[in-house]
Amino acid sequence: MTKSLRLLLAFALWIGWALPAQAAVTITFWSHELGNSFPHAFFSLRGTVDATGQPVDANYGFTAKSVSPAILMGTVPGRLDISKPFYISTSDAQFSYVMTDAQYGDILALVAAWDDKTGDGHYNLNRRNCVHFVQEAARRLGLVGLDHPELMKKPRSYLKAVASANADRVTVLGMSGKAYLASLLPLPAFGAPIGQVPLAPAVPPAPVPAVPSSATSSTTSRIDS
Repeated sequence: MTKSLRLLLAFALWIGWALPAQAAVTITFWSHELGNSFPHAFFSLRGTVDATGQPVDANYGFTAKSVSPAILMGTVPGRLDISKPFYISTSDAQFSYVMTDAQYGDILALVAAWDDKTGDGHYNLNRRNCVHFVQEAARRLGLVGLDHPELMKKPRSYLKAVASANADRVTVLGMSGKAYLASLLPLPAFGAPIGQVPLAPAVPPAPVPAVPSSATSSTTSRIDS
């Protein structure tokens, strides 16, 4: 190895040590279909904060506090929904997006705004359900092609439509939760990962019941075949 080549290699290594490691939090959008539960949409946050290196591992969805015929009639109390690992593994990872720290902060602000303990937690099947929650997250990221009134009760179809409209900006996954989780690298050690604040005991998300044939078209079932 010549002297000039050794100097060039040494400089390259010094540059690598001198620059801070780049990291980011990735938001992944998920859908869960029929099985042991009803259709649901949620997102997960995983990675490390650029500014601090703090690891993040959390997920959030939105659902009604209880299942009753009142869901079909109008607005009812809602809450954040935190999915358990098994539920995530049996869901589908539709697409992901690497956020800046500012975008990550904006998503946390969204979570606080929809939390019934810190913001407005009302749930409405037609105007403020789990799909509307992930829609607002995508809007805050600057994604496009978000308005699909006919899909607001069909999590899988809605997220696929958004992924298609933003194929040049997001990573389209279309993977089973089990496969996607197996592909993730371990988070770096840095104290305890940032996760969600303990909330009410986790229960399956409230289903969107099939609407009787006499109901208006605005409350049609969100079951997605």
